[in-house]
Amino acid sequence: MFDTKQVLFAGFGGQGILFSGKFLAYKGLISDKQVSWLPSYGPEMRGGTASCSVIISNEPVGSPIVSTPNILIAMNLPSLDKYEPTVEKGGIVIVDSTLIERKVNRDDVTVYYVPATQMASDNGIPTLANMIIMGKLLSVLGEYDEESIMATLGKVISARHKDMLDLNLKALKLGMEA
Repeated sequence: MFDTKQVLFAGFGGQGILFSGKFLAYKGLISDKQVSWLPSYGPEMRGGTASCSVIISNEPVGSPIVSTPNILIAMNLPSLDKYEPTVEKGGIVIVDSTLIERKVNRDDVTVYYVPATQMASDNGIPTLANMIIMGKLLSVLGEYDEESIMATLGKVISARHKDMLDLNLKALKLGMEA
């Protein structure tokens, strides 16, 4: 789809924005790609703004900064308002439609509205809306394969939180089917 994926995850602290970026970056590494992961968050970890830039390419990545993403994941309205204009023409925007009621204003991007926060709540995994969105992204990109996903989850979920592995997999599957 894109030779070089320039992905911008954006939302507020506590939504798992940085974890989502880390997951995608590790998935790229496991797939033998060149990867860059650049987290950024406001003064408060929980409730402040958070964003994460991920670049995945077959070529070496020159700069970790994503100023013109070809994929935007917007988990709250301020993030959509701020970053929607920066998405390159022909790009992809995935919106958590539970928290963002407005529609994307552009007609030159492909948009997916996923009620991820509601889906997470309805399925007893209220902290995993980010992984529902990730499942949707992997599905859209045609990169949803369980073997690499399990390997990636094994890398990004710490031993202390191994009990979260099956729940993250459940969230990814929900997103893939959304």
